[in-house]
Amino acid sequence: MKKHLLLTGIATILLCSCNSKPKTELTVSGLNPKDFQTEVNNAQTNLYTLKNKAGMEVCITNFGGRIVSVMVPDKNGEMQDVVLGFDSIADYIHIPSDFGASIGRYANRIAQGRIVLDGDTIQLPQNNFGHCLHGGPQGWQYKVYEANPIDDTTLELTLHSPDGDENFPGNVTATVTYKLTDDNAIDIKYSATTDKKTVINMTNHSYFNLSGNPAHAATDHLLYINADSYTPVDSTFMTTGEIVTVKETPMDFTTPKTIGQDIANYDFLQLKNGNGYDHNWVLNTAGDITQVAARLSSPESGIVLEMFTNEPGVQLYTGNFLDGTVAGKKGIVYNQRASVCLETQHYPDSPNKANWPSVVLEPGQTYHSECIYKFSVEK
Repeated sequence: MKKHLLLTGIATILLCSCNSKPKTELTVSGLNPKDFQTEVNNAQTNLYTLKNKAGMEVCITNFGGRIVSVMVPDKNGEMQDVVLGFDSIADYIHIPSDFGASIGRYANRIAQGRIVLDGDTIQLPQNNFGHCLHGGPQGWQYKVYEANPIDDTTLELTLHSPDGDENFPGNVTATVTYKLTDDNAIDIKYSATTDKKTVINMTNHSYFNLSGNPAHAATDHLLYINADSYTPVDSTFMTTGEIVTVKETPMDFTTPKTIGQDIANYDFLQLKNGNGYDHNWVLNTAGDITQVAARLSSPESGIVLEMFTNEPGVQLYTGNFLDGTVAGKKGIVYNQRASVCLETQHYPDSPNKANWPSVVLEPGQTYHSECIYKFSVEK
């Protein structure tokens, strides 16, 4: 009897021991949350999953506030992952990229990494053709945000950026809130406060391939941009300060056309300077977030992405610097033109262009920005 009780007790302990181990459930996109758990600078990283009633799934890591996967139905009702990224936190840490990131303090480029505030010249890192790109080499895409899951559809991420972070002034507290709505939209809201005058320009840097197969170039995607003008760049990708019409140029997306229709027309200097499309469009929407700012669709999958924003501009980037040296999720190699980025923003180098919308944030003010990526299927 005692032996029987002893064996029963051991079995119970073993059973309890097994049940107490954390369960590992793959996401719909095939990600293993355990592969995103580590520590970076004494801060814990994880993978967070948002789901809505329609069955859409968005996976986000608090390392860089990055969207890792977006699962939406195609024209056949099959779920497709429509963003580029990696299968594990190790790749995000060790392979430099902006895949899916919440970019800050300043998205895009600042000329020669210099800004002037109240007569003081501040030198920022120069990490891209002599300019400061995406907040410098240790911008917010490489920081760990504090994660606060609100509910099944909402994740709040907070970052405390100290005074002097990449030499930007001011102690800044920034928040990125991801909300997955029941009509298959990712509503991204940004806010920030500072204790010293500074500059802020945040964005999301998701690389979209709406076919669901990034082994295929995204040059067949149809694109519409609600913009009659854009800001040209020089050979170092820096805005010249001009705002010019898109009319009768390859920059005209006011009538939808494929990304690939004009992208190789390097006789047009701007496409040569940008190595393809890597430019800011001046939106006609005037901050009205109810108006479609851009529309992207894949003829292969039938998936449509509509973008809305209160920002004055959007950067179209067509994966020009992807070169086949990086393998992403499921081992797929990312070649040139494998994706399309639609980065909502104030214009590049706004701190040095006095006649452009200001990016200065003062103590007592709150920075607000919003971007909505809404998915549907072509009817």
